[in-house]
Amino acid sequence: MTASTKHPPDGWGFLGVGDPLQVVHDEQRGLLAVAGTPAHGAATPVAVYDSCSFVRRAFVRSRFPVHALAFHPRRPLLAVGTGEYDGGYFFEGELLLLHLKSGAVASLIENEFGRQVLGLEWLDERTLRVLMAPPDDWQDEAAHEYGHAAAVDRADWAAVPARSLSGRDLAGPRVHAPRPTPHEAAQRAVATLRSLWPAQRDDSSRDV
Repeated sequence: MTASTKHPPDGWGFLGVGDPLQVVHDEQRGLLAVAGTPAHGAATPVAVYDSCSFVRRAFVRSRFPVHALAFHPRRPLLAVGTGEYDGGYFFEGELLLLHLKSGAVASLIENEFGRQVLGLEWLDERTLRVLMAPPDDWQDEAAHEYGHAAAVDRADWAAVPARSLSGRDLAGPRVHAPRPTPHEAAQRAVATLRSLWPAQRDDSSRDV
């Protein structure tokens, strides 16, 4: 791909994920994960690219909107936090684990409704901090502003089976958990992509 302008032509449509809403950059490994917008009620696309060339390395679709992305600090894994309020009671969602080499994806929460995952952070190579909305808003007026944070420990995340995280694994203290608007999320995502675009241009010019 040849880049000749400060920003890519036609916005970020060439990424193939719609409007970017979540972006995370692994500078050490030169990887970029982008979650986009679903088209006409379809699943939400999530793609991983080389952060200099923007060549796609992996792709998955989530049945819920994506709120968080986190590369494992050592393994070729991407944690994806998804979910939404069902409009009447439950905060449903999934914690997905994408294996970057094989393209395989596992949904890790055992509960049928899952949990709406709002934030993800690898504290070290064994421990993933998961910020979640409450399971539901029954008699909980602050459910849309607060949630729970759990530190999930596994010796080898590459071997974690699907549907293996129980309610006990995801138990944690109640914390403030504000939900950014889609507009705010999109602004942050685009700002990250724009910060990386000059490096892509420099890489392209060296190949000419």
